[in-house]
Amino acid sequence: MKKIAVLLAPILVLLSFITYSSNPAADLGLAPGDSTELVPKSYYGDEAKLIAQILDTYHYKKIKLNDSLSSVILDTYIETLDNNRSYFLKSDIESFEKFRTKIDDLTKAGSVSPAYEIYAVFKERFDNRMSFVLDSLVNVEFDYTIDEYYNTDRSKEAWSNNDHELNELWRKMIKSQTLSLRLNGKDQEGIKETITKRYERFDKAIQQYKTEDVFELYMNAVAEAFDPHTNYFSPRTSDRFKQNMSLSLEGIGARLQTETDFTKVVQVLPGGPAEKSNLLHENDRIVGVGQGEEGEIVDVIGWRIDDVVQLIKGPKGTTVRLEILPAETGVNGPSEVITLVRDKIKLEDMQAKAEVVPLRKDGREFKIGVITLPSFYMDFDAYQAGDPDYTSTTRDVKRLVEELEAQGIDGLMMDLRNNGGGSLAEAIDLTGLFIKDGPVVQVRTSTNRIEVGEDDDPGVIYDGPLAIMINRFSASASEIFAAAIQDYHRGVVIGEQTFGKGTVQSIIDLGKYLQLDGQQQAGQLKLTLQKFYRVTGSSTQHLGVNPDVNLPSAFDANEFGESASKGALPWDQIKSATFKMTDKVSPKMVVKLNDVYNKRLTSDNGLKGLVEDTRELKESLSKTQISLNEEKRKQEIAEAEKRKASRVSLSGTKIQKEGDGEKDAIKIEDPYLKEGVIILSEMISEIG
Repeated sequence: MKKIAVLLAPILVLLSFITYSSNPAADLGLAPGDSTELVPKSYYGDEAKLIAQILDTYHYKKIKLNDSLSSVILDTYIETLDNNRSYFLKSDIESFEKFRTKIDDLTKAGSVSPAYEIYAVFKERFDNRMSFVLDSLVNVEFDYTIDEYYNTDRSKEAWSNNDHELNELWRKMIKSQTLSLRLNGKDQEGIKETITKRYERFDKAIQQYKTEDVFELYMNAVAEAFDPHTNYFSPRTSDRFKQNMSLSLEGIGARLQTETDFTKVVQVLPGGPAEKSNLLHENDRIVGVGQGEEGEIVDVIGWRIDDVVQLIKGPKGTTVRLEILPAETGVNGPSEVITLVRDKIKLEDMQAKAEVVPLRKDGREFKIGVITLPSFYMDFDAYQAGDPDYTSTTRDVKRLVEELEAQGIDGLMMDLRNNGGGSLAEAIDLTGLFIKDGPVVQVRTSTNRIEVGEDDDPGVIYDGPLAIMINRFSASASEIFAAAIQDYHRGVVIGEQTFGKGTVQSIIDLGKYLQLDGQQQAGQLKLTLQKFYRVTGSSTQHLGVNPDVNLPSAFDANEFGESASKGALPWDQIKSATFKMTDKVSPKMVVKLNDVYNKRLTSDNGLKGLVEDTRELKESLSKTQISLNEEKRKQEIAEAEKRKASRVSLSGTKIQKEGDGEKDAIKIEDPYLKEGVIILSEMISEIG
């Protein structure tokens, strides 16, 4: 394999070192004589200057921090503080306009004053809202017969003109929350207690914000103006990032983010308790967390993501209960309480696994080998230490393929769904197991140099029928592997369009370039330096990989994927590498597989059920308007539960064609994998 450099260029050591004198009051984030107002620490201005210098000089985009980006930074920072337009007034937003074209100049000059001036206004508005809720709304007995609605997503709504409009907005918000509690069986006193505790905790969390938190929010807005994968990490966030990368955290194995007032599951990590239980899924919303089998469910609506994570995390072997709004029934559906046992995500849980799936179809018996690959992993420490038995994706898959072939498989399925990537070197080497040799991926650096990652081993461990399963959450290295298999016509790609992340980042420890005393600590900058391209020259950015056979998808690219991110680098194309396609998959074969699949769409009840389930999930994800009428809300909940109960179970269903009777059968609980296996069997039959 030809190696590709993805590490930070050493020229960064040329950045000048800066020495600071310590100001104890400033380093505590306090103004002299003030115990509440947050102000920047003494060295934040120089840290901001350093970040601006690095972004201007080394970011892949090769643009300067200018007036245009200043405008983006301002909007991003405001959205970060008030993403649902529930605190700031229109007059506040207008007062911030003085910073519209000044943030670039101020940052380069070492001033982060906009961060703290805007935050001070936010904090005042926040305190007003908490007083309004706790002093007024918790005592209101709402009329649930009125036909009115609350929109959970106000990101595109106009800013409120005055306190009266904000009060009305918050009245509807609290009414929606109290109605949910009422429908879950709480009486008026219970509702009042829950809402009071909810906002007291929320208020306490914001009151605990430190100057470091404000600086991180602001500098992250500066970094993300260049692209969504360039980020600033405070020292505390840096430590958490390192823990996540080393998989040392004990918890449920899910990646979360804040969406409006909810904590949303954006990824269920392979090998974790959530994935193993099959109780928590992408796009579920977590609204409550309880400790142990009997602990009180703590309401977490409106909480900071860090605080929710702290409640969910815990020692291995302990129990946590989550109250969730399942994605399939949405914000209008009923909540559910699930129980998970915390655990560590072990390396062996992330490793490739194999099974043989028997299939009887059209009177023929098939053995389909399925290898599930959660990530592209490699034990770098063992490799560098010269351990001949170091763990790697390619080594594991090679061994599993040999074991499957020994069992006489007719075809091989590589399942890369929800595989968020990992080692680029492993993606290249894994591709090499299925092609003779040649380029696998092209990488363009920020200096426009093209590097080619090649498989230089002519050996092939498997040359039989091959299919790759992908979905919207297959990203990065997964996309490199799937794209290469598709471009070489080596196998058929089945599923959904992938995420579309075609960029490479490196981490810069800013403290190495700032001389700070023992009481001062700088953060880290995650910087986009390179971009991926397929061997054909097409970038995987935005487009990702489009499957040869598209299965039903509930996730639009503009909502879920790289295209949903503001400021994402554009798709583009470079010159194709020289490579030789195989004759394993022809355009004619792809057309035939799609024809057969489309016919089944009209005749197979299980497949029609999958299409309907997908449509309902897509509709549920798009709904943001909630009725505040009790009878209507009850009806919506009943309909959601009815749809869920009446779904066609695809577990163990039979595939039947006229005249075949019991000849055709397949037992797979996973409906997408089931369809993939059927399509692969059609491919095997086509080959003969």
